[in-house]
Amino acid sequence: MFPKFYNEEFAALRMAMTLRGYSNRSIQGYAACLKDYFDRVSESTHSFNVRAIEDYLLTKYDQGLAVASVNLRLSAIKFYVRHVLKSDERIKIRYAKKPSIIPITLTLEEVRNLLEMTRNRKHYLMLSLAYGAGLRVSEVISLKLQDIDFREGLVTVRQGKGNKDRITLLPEKIAGDLAVYTETKQLDDYVFESERGGSLSARTAQKVFLSALTRAGIDRPATFHSLRHSFATHLLENGTTIRYIQELLGHKDIRTTQHYAKVTTLGIKKIKSPLC
Repeated sequence: MFPKFYNEEFAALRMAMTLRGYSNRSIQGYAACLKDYFDRVSESTHSFNVRAIEDYLLTKYDQGLAVASVNLRLSAIKFYVRHVLKSDERIKIRYAKKPSIIPITLTLEEVRNLLEMTRNRKHYLMLSLAYGAGLRVSEVISLKLQDIDFREGLVTVRQGKGNKDRITLLPEKIAGDLAVYTETKQLDDYVFESERGGSLSARTAQKVFLSALTRAGIDRPATFHSLRHSFATHLLENGTTIRYIQELLGHKDIRTTQHYAKVTTLGIKKIKSPLC
């Protein structure tokens, strides 16, 4: 539900973002960031001068927020000033450079072990599909039966990140089991429902993954998203072109996909160290 604060201002924000095709999740994120900013500056003026914004962003760094979180707040402020206040004055504050971090991936053996140790049928199929199709946790829990084409072996991801649809693979290994698992469901049903009905929560899916990680004895700070990272890395190692991987992952910019080239170690292992 849209936050019930500063009603007129945030109604205007929602309308501006909706008209520009932003997802409800993005709208909620911007609204939360702006409320945080408004709570800090003078409520009577809602000052948007550069000094006030910079002071606010510095307090966020002091609180230990990550670069991405601080940049999100700056994006929300810039959007509000330009599209809601309709000001021609640009906020000349640069976004902070994000650190280059190699994503955590699991080896093929670790993925196999993790799945073998997952005895619950629903959990096994959920983790297998996340890895085998390269899905985000939000995409797994919102997947509906009508989005799976068993005949063609394809999965349609509806309104993924960036509010975009895309097509990805239905892993052949689990297609039969998944068809049996969903045979009593209606087309509009979620593939992986909660015990009370409706979709699973992202928190529940993360707990399922972490439990499987523990049972498999994998002592690394991997998350559910590591399955998606592993999907991309293993495809690259198997010779799939990076352009195809970009399409399967739904990356707008191929440079995002190219991060996985840093993770692949097969080429590195073939190089002999000069230390003899």
